Amino acid sequence: QVQLVESGGGLVQAGGSLRLSCAASGSIFSISGMGWFRQAPGKQRELVAGITAGGTTNYGDVVKGRFTVSRDNAKNTVYLQMNSLKPDDTAVYYCTAAVKTQRWGAQRDYWGKGTLVTVYL
Repeated sequence: QVQLVESGGGLVQAGGSLRLSCAASGSIFSISGMGWFRQAPGKQRELVAGITAGGTTNYGDVVKGRFTVSRDNAKNTVYLQMNSLKPDDTAVYYCTAAVKTQRWGAQRDYWGKGTLVTVYL
C-alpha cells in the first residue's frame, strides 16, 4: 500500500506565500510523475503543477509565474512553493503520484487526502 500525506496548508493573507509538502510512503518501487491539483468549492479539480522524475515541470495557466513545483526523489517528496497568493487560490490542494509498487508491476496513480489553503484579503 502507498500513502501520500500533504502538509503546509493554512490561512494566509493575499500576497503572501505558503509551501506545501507531500511525502509518499509504503511499498514503493519507483515514482514517475508527481504533482498537485486543487479543488475550490463548487468547482472542478484542476491541475496546479506537475513534475517528472527527471525534473521536467508543467503548470496550470492560472499559477504560472507564481508557483514552483519541486521534488526530492530520495525522500519521495514533492513540494509546491506558492507566492503572490490570491483569494482565488483558496482551495483544497491534493498531491498525486504515479507509483509502481513492483519492478514488473503496473503503474498506478495515488492521491493524498488534501490540505486546505485559504487566502484572505
